[in-house]
Amino acid sequence: MSAPAPDAPPGLRTGTLTTADISFFVVSAAAPLTVMAGVAPVAILLGGVGAPVGYLLAGLTLTVFAVGFTTMSRHVRSAGAFYAYIARGLGTPIGIAAALVAMLGYNGMEIGVYGLLGSATSDTAAATLGHDVPWLPVSLAGLLLIWYGGYRSIDFGAKVLGVLLVAETGILVLLAGGVLLDGGAHGLSLGGLAPAHVLTGGTAAVLAFAFAAFTGFESTVIYRREARDPARTVPRATYLAVAFLGLFYAFVVWTVIQAFGEDEVVRAAATDPGGLFFAAITTYVGPWAADLMHVLIVTSVLASLLAFHNAINRYTLALAEEGVLPRAFGRIHPRHRSPYVAGAAQTALGALVVLAFALAGADPYQQLLLWVNTPGMLGLMVLQLLAALAVPFFFRRIPHDEGVLRTVVAPVTAFVLLAGAIALVAGHVDLFTGASTAVNTVLLSVTPAVFLLGLLLAYRLRRTRPEVYARFAAEPSEPSEPSEPSAPGESPCPHPTSSSSTPASATPGRPAAPLSPSATD
Repeated sequence: MSAPAPDAPPGLRTGTLTTADISFFVVSAAAPLTVMAGVAPVAILLGGVGAPVGYLLAGLTLTVFAVGFTTMSRHVRSAGAFYAYIARGLGTPIGIAAALVAMLGYNGMEIGVYGLLGSATSDTAAATLGHDVPWLPVSLAGLLLIWYGGYRSIDFGAKVLGVLLVAETGILVLLAGGVLLDGGAHGLSLGGLAPAHVLTGGTAAVLAFAFAAFTGFESTVIYRREARDPARTVPRATYLAVAFLGLFYAFVVWTVIQAFGEDEVVRAAATDPGGLFFAAITTYVGPWAADLMHVLIVTSVLASLLAFHNAINRYTLALAEEGVLPRAFGRIHPRHRSPYVAGAAQTALGALVVLAFALAGADPYQQLLLWVNTPGMLGLMVLQLLAALAVPFFFRRIPHDEGVLRTVVAPVTAFVLLAGAIALVAGHVDLFTGASTAVNTVLLSVTPAVFLLGLLLAYRLRRTRPEVYARFAAEPSEPSEPSEPSAPGESPCPHPTSSSSTPASATPGRPAAPLSPSATD
């Protein structure tokens, strides 16, 4: 790769992230320990001893989604990830609308979690030290800490997340090991996985919780420009993340059921859902492990925040390079090679939301976390739905040698399954929010409202800034060829892409031809 001109602006740190690094980012975003200790007891309460199967079914559905998703990743090299895939398959207006939904989804998933950071830290201090700690200073300190993590280089963030992820999964493995070695309350049994226990009235609610537990796994493609050999690294990381989460969630939930016994676990979950995992690890490992689990829940939340923060920064950077957001958001730190202006803006937005909820006297968990997270979660699920639909339309328009299973069967199947998952979540939204019907209606309306605003923005850009509209989600130039000059009002894209990721449809030595205007309008 030729060296950039001396006066060229700095780019992201390319060729840095391995398959394991990217997996750390996406699995950390899902916050496995927090999901298990905080949410799985409710899934057990609603779905009974068949709850582990819900996580397996959700993982299977998202694996089917990943087939078409990763196949398309070999042909689309744009930094826009989700919105680029959707734009190339379903057209520019829907792609621009998807970009706004992506910003809503990732910001909602991160900012709401600052409320969880405050409440989890307060609970940990009370449980381990016997002191009350106000949540707001903790959340604000967390904002600064996460800003610094995003300000530093991407490999620094990967190392931090690797350590935190090993710690939070390690405590769950310790719990599972204790239960297995002791044989559980009444001996180990797979009886709860029988169809009679799985196909119950609470199955739909369990599936809704299970799909929510995978949120963020698809963000592997966001790190394409910083990955080593992205054509291989990104698909591997995607499959690794979804397989790990699905199997690990199901295994941990099953072991906790064994810890109490299939006849008693639902009653225990109803009595104290928040204490279910802590009671199990106290019994089978020791009180010290319960204290450690309290601490590691806090670090699990921090890991999730950092992972989402990095994802948001890269979406903001991509939209600044597109010319949709102000080009100042596209500045990259000359030393750390991070999108530091985007990170500062995201931190400021998070601080504004956190302070607004605090001034309104809102509860950090019941309102800041649940009310902000829920639209974010639905937004990301809608993006998955649109991305699945985009795959067959994209491959109809380009020459390729991919099989029909990857380009039609898998994505269409994923579209149907994801539509069902969204219906389940929307139909059981009261379980996620604990709010009134009026509040839930507003929360469910946020994603379609933002999508509609995105469509309006797209048509406005086509009328007032046609050069930005025409180049939205376009393929970057190959490193061997000079980049095209930026259109007026558009930020240049100085970041070369590894030639190993050349789409199969491209002629060697030439950039892939963009879709014709008729294919994207």
